[in-house]
Amino acid sequence: MIVAYGVANLFQSVAAAQTTTGRSFDPGLLLRLAGHRSYLIGVACQVLGFLLAFLARRDLPLFLVQASVAAGLGVTAVFGVVLLKWRLPRAEVVLLLLLGAGLTALVLSAQPAQSGPLGPTGVIGLALALPLIAGLGFFAIRLHGAPGSVALGSLAGLAFSAAAIAARPLASVHSLDGFLRDPLLYLLIVHSVIGQLLLGLAMQRGSTTAAVAAMDAAGAVPAAIVGLLLLNDKIWPGREWLAAVGFLVTLAAVIGLTRYAAPQHGGLAKQQLAARLQPPEPPEPPETMRAQPPRPVPPPTLLPRAEQYASTPEAAHRYRR
Repeated sequence: MIVAYGVANLFQSVAAAQTTTGRSFDPGLLLRLAGHRSYLIGVACQVLGFLLAFLARRDLPLFLVQASVAAGLGVTAVFGVVLLKWRLPRAEVVLLLLLGAGLTALVLSAQPAQSGPLGPTGVIGLALALPLIAGLGFFAIRLHGAPGSVALGSLAGLAFSAAAIAARPLASVHSLDGFLRDPLLYLLIVHSVIGQLLLGLAMQRGSTTAAVAAMDAAGAVPAAIVGLLLLNDKIWPGREWLAAVGFLVTLAAVIGLTRYAAPQHGGLAKQQLAARLQPPEPPEPPETMRAQPPRPVPPPTLLPRAEQYASTPEAAHRYRR
């Protein structure tokens, strides 16, 4: 799951930098992004990560799963070093170690348990969050540069956080009929689409770093709070301090890593990765196989019948006689 989300961050940021910046809250941006192979690879990895996270939410608390999703940026940094020859200074190596330590603390403190029911009030709250997030997106899209990236990234994180909250009790439904009739399924889908659109807009605003950092912070904190208060998320007795420290350390390491884990717009790393993903151009045909312009055909000469069938003037004279 962590690896899938890390690869998705890398490829989607490359595609967002190559697409015309969106000026409105238009779902058509997703279609334009889908024209890039790098975006399709990133979405495929994100879907895989989402399915694994969905299965994990059946028994694991949201504070652990959401922190693990955010930790995908550590994988982004590692892939950037291996594939694109990024430089990873010592400070970032320390952040990667802190990230691992924070996740370890969360794993040790999380007590597996199935989710409790969200209840009608929670479902209504998730439904009301849809127009609220979309409405704020209409205003945030007018911002440019880092402020636009932070605002749109935060809204994307809230949408993904709402999707995670819907997924936690939905993962405990065992029958297919009950799964398809559950309104949480459709709230999860709509929140995910809105979050994906907002994330694409945020990455186009000139600072992938700010977009990912804001998304991770806004996506992890609300889901963790709701999970502990409403969804039966549990911590082993006596390890509450370990969970709090692990969550804060993981979140701080993720925000620190976004400075280096996400390639910046116009950078050489993005150009190299985009060039690798482009299909190779067909080779030039040999000189002898190239299409030649048609040769002009001379118009037929209108000669008398005798001259057409006679090879010499004398024969033509005899033919007339």
